[in-house]
Amino acid sequence: MSPAVAVATGASSGIGLALPKHLLSRQWAVVTADINPPPADLGPSTLFVPCDVSSWEQQAALFARAFAWHDRLDFAALNAGIDDRDDIFASIDTTTSPREPNMQTFQTNFIAPYYGIKLCAHYMSRNAVPGGKIVVTASAAGLYALPAIPQYSATKHGLVGLTRSLAPLADRRASNITLNALCPAMVATGLAPPGLTDGFPAEHTTPMLTLLRAYDDLAHFGGVARDEWRTSPRRPNGCIVECTLAETHYRDPPEAPNGSHQWMSTGSSEYWAKAYAERNRWFAEMDWKAGSNGA
Repeated sequence: MSPAVAVATGASSGIGLALPKHLLSRQWAVVTADINPPPADLGPSTLFVPCDVSSWEQQAALFARAFAWHDRLDFAALNAGIDDRDDIFASIDTTTSPREPNMQTFQTNFIAPYYGIKLCAHYMSRNAVPGGKIVVTASAAGLYALPAIPQYSATKHGLVGLTRSLAPLADRRASNITLNALCPAMVATGLAPPGLTDGFPAEHTTPMLTLLRAYDDLAHFGGVARDEWRTSPRRPNGCIVECTLAETHYRDPPEAPNGSHQWMSTGSSEYWAKAYAERNRWFAEMDWKAGSNGA
């Protein structure tokens, strides 16, 4: 029997490097993806694929190669991310015209995970036993505003909302695919600019072990060989897990202020389905046309 296969993006440092090592210790095969290779060879059970996740073409090639490696894809950690590449208020200069903002943070931190989720849904549905688990790396800055890096904070808020909104669709429309998000507090990784973590108080730094424990709790890596691994998730689909210091906290969505708001979230689905039926047919038609043209 072939080993379970995982993909980890942003895998050359920080969380993205620690997780493959953890998976390898549990006899997984791991495809690591990053712009630069890992600092050391992780062994024969790994496959490194150079990938700029902000490129659809490169991510599509990554997941195609990952699936072809052992004809399966069981888990994906969509972890790649960068900090801010632009500012608004600190760069005001009324003597010149405003320059176009650098939106790479949005492309890498938000658009790229969306690409990854779409690709995972495709290949996990092709497993011999359809299904798999996806965990995106959001941030505590996706739960609480972080004014120092507003682009980063906005993209991580977006990932929290995307996870909560897509997970119910995965439940209804996909075969045993779960989607969850991790929200780490400050972890000593290469993401932070030089010098930031040098003097950062130890009592406010979250150890990597907390994140690995959260991954285990969500994905139950040791149980992948059992048939029920896909059909009985360790934690509910759509969970948002905040990792702070030695603790993990499962964060529920904000409580609806009244019955109407609650109904909009849970009771109005038939109206949305009816309203978007034509749109969904249009999407299917566009996919068919694209395929017929060889795209």
